Amino acid sequence: MSQSSQSDVFLSHELDGTLEAFITSPPRPQPVPVATSQEIRDRGSIFVGTIYSVTTAQEAAARVNHVKHVVHRARKATHEISAWRCMALKPGKTGLSFKEDFEVVQGSKDDGESWAGGKILKVMQDHGVLDAVVIITRWYGGTMLGPARFSHIETCATEVCKEFKRTEELQDCITTLQTLDALLADHRAQLATLMDADTPNAANAESKEKDCSLFLSTRKAPDYKDLDLTKAKRLIQARERAINSVKALIVKMSKPSAT
Repeated sequence: MSQSSQSDVFLSHELDGTLEAFITSPPRPQPVPVATSQEIRDRGSIFVGTIYSVTTAQEAAARVNHVKHVVHRARKATHEISAWRCMALKPGKTGLSFKEDFEVVQGSKDDGESWAGGKILKVMQDHGVLDAVVIITRWYGGTMLGPARFSHIETCATEVCKEFKRTEELQDCITTLQTLDALLADHRAQLATLMDADTPNAANAESKEKDCSLFLSTRKAPDYKDLDLTKAKRLIQARERAINSVKALIVKMSKPSAT
């Protein structure tokens, strides 16, 4: 069987085990890597790293197969070296005890490049990467590189692991921003209620309306799609300051007016 035929069979099996299903089933979304490293070229060999989000060892294996049989289908690599780390529920546990119920499941595969999988796993451990699989692809160029190959593998792995952590931190920042946005909206609504209920004299009313106008303006829900990490951190600080300012106005307006 030719390499092309083998790939076709693999793809059909990945769907549900039959070629007919592969032909008739609608196309499924392709897995998208979180990050891909720059290529390293050395004496004809090429190294490149890819990292995917996964939650199980089985999912990690599926991503390796995807890279090997789909992404690199037209340009078969010599080695697809991989390592994965996932947080998994311990057997017999429910997850209700939080951290005590979970354990790290990890592993690696050399794919013919002895000791290389362990090198990748060590990089993942050093960077605290979890729920991910790192795949380092090597196309052998005909010249043995000796220990230099491990340096290239570690460099590619480090690059994608750092980007994975940056992406993870950015998502945490976006979640924090969304929480702060909701909190700020609640405080603004409370402030608006106080303004509606307040009946001070004309001078105080004008002063309070001026103080509050900045915080009661109608605003669209923020779009954080193209946000970078630096800006996200600045926005968190800005939201926290805005919340504190609105809270101060709420306290001010809640005090009885002097007569």
